[in-house]
Amino acid sequence: MQLELLNDQGQATSKFEAPETVFGREYNEDLVHQVVVAFQANARQGTRAQKDREQVKHSTKKPFKQKGTGRARAGMTSSPLWRGGGRIFPNMPNENFTQKINKKMYRAGMASIFSQLAREGRLAVVDSLTVDSPKTKALAAKFKAMNLDSVLVIADEVDENLYLASRNLVNILVVEPRYADPVSLVHYRKVLVTKAAMDTLKEMFA
Repeated sequence: MQLELLNDQGQATSKFEAPETVFGREYNEDLVHQVVVAFQANARQGTRAQKDREQVKHSTKKPFKQKGTGRARAGMTSSPLWRGGGRIFPNMPNENFTQKINKKMYRAGMASIFSQLAREGRLAVVDSLTVDSPKTKALAAKFKAMNLDSVLVIADEVDENLYLASRNLVNILVVEPRYADPVSLVHYRKVLVTKAAMDTLKEMFA
């Protein structure tokens, strides 16, 4: 699989030969969906909580007499049928949303995403990405010169200057290969990978 090699102006100067095992696979939509959903589910904390009819604040006094009112029988206002009553099956704070994905499935799903990005022209290679100072303005100007407004950069090493310069940019994310996730790969319009990071991706997902 040949990918575009971009210069500092975002122009394709030549071609980069990428490994077929990572960037030349067929697209498996079902597997990619499973990997993305599992990643999002595993990020949930499960700290939400609701109250059942025992936990809500209420009076145990019968709200009205049993017969003669024409209304349905009611014993107390904590009934789930009443406004302000408890939930029948409340969400508990110890709820577990995690989904298990085998390592082999995860690697295959990530390789499938990379391959589809390469076929759609959303994946490109750069020699390196560095900034001389931790200035957000300088990095934003660099991406503007490359005509990129939504980009995920996978760099072999993210130094302090690059991290500080990129952390406040809304539509730009700079990560190392081990922190590349399926949701970010799908979300950003363009994915840039440095040459040094290509070898790491090959070791991780081939």
